[in-house]
Amino acid sequence: MAVTPRVVLLTDEAMATHGPPGHPERPERLAAAAAGVADGAAAAGAGMERPHVVAADEDLLERVHPRAHLDAPDDVARRGGGWIDADTFLGRDSMVAARLAAGATVQAALAVARDEASIAFAVVRPPGHHAAAERAAGFCLLNNVAVAALAVRASGLARRIAILDWDVHHGDGTQALFDHDPDVCYASSHQMPLFPGSGDAAERGTGPGLGTNHNVPLRPGSGDEAFVSAWTGRLLPAVEAFGPEAILVSAGYDAHRADPLAELEVTEVGYRRVAQAIGAVARRVGVTGVALTLEGGYDLDALRASAAVTVEGLLAGLAGRSPESERIGG
Repeated sequence: MAVTPRVVLLTDEAMATHGPPGHPERPERLAAAAAGVADGAAAAGAGMERPHVVAADEDLLERVHPRAHLDAPDDVARRGGGWIDADTFLGRDSMVAARLAAGATVQAALAVARDEASIAFAVVRPPGHHAAAERAAGFCLLNNVAVAALAVRASGLARRIAILDWDVHHGDGTQALFDHDPDVCYASSHQMPLFPGSGDAAERGTGPGLGTNHNVPLRPGSGDEAFVSAWTGRLLPAVEAFGPEAILVSAGYDAHRADPLAELEVTEVGYRRVAQAIGAVARRVGVTGVALTLEGGYDLDALRASAAVTVEGLLAGLAGRSPESERIGG
């Protein structure tokens, strides 16, 4: 008898307390993305659970961020907060939200590493992939996916970890954190030119990590065909050759054609096809589940629809089903 796949949704309304009014990275994103995960699980006939989210332990955070980097924003928050840069706000409750976001991403990564879920999706804010060890930037305060990767490694469940990032902006913080690490494969598609300006194809890692970074910059207006080709033709073959023992996805949806902050013109068709291809790679390398953490995506309807097809696509790929017959670029 077939086993019903299990989807775990990790989110917390307390993360809605972060941020100033009018910012594109707004609280309503949580509900939209969470609804999309539920839609995708229902459409795929998967069971879904929503466990309680626990803030990341300080010792886990300090594996990525020095203590001074954590203490400084805590002090600013206690004084009422303020702007870190032109895009990144720190409010009174922002570090509470950030610790919950990192904690949810850790829980997602451990759930799939323990074979407790086929998909674990941390629907979080603030996002994380622009945060470096000692720098908050680009809406991001703590690097959620980096904390989760090192938590999985510390658990002993996996050492070789792939971080796949399809946000429209290059995850400069994540890449920098693992640039020297031979056991973390970072793969990214992103629009270029666009903030933060990094992510050239020549950025391949340094020292012992040389060859573990894989970047495919895409021109504005590229659409589904180029997006899918970047992943199926270049990035995922490199990930599969790396042989990961765990797969984490920085799932940003600001490459969508409806998004107000970029112009990559991807649709739900593209996200579904890439998600299905990721699930297929996971199955072939013996990884039984995929963990995701929400990054960008600022049109609420597009965010919900894209999260839904991501869940459906991943489950189809993990189950070994053939690609959907949807027309690319439709």
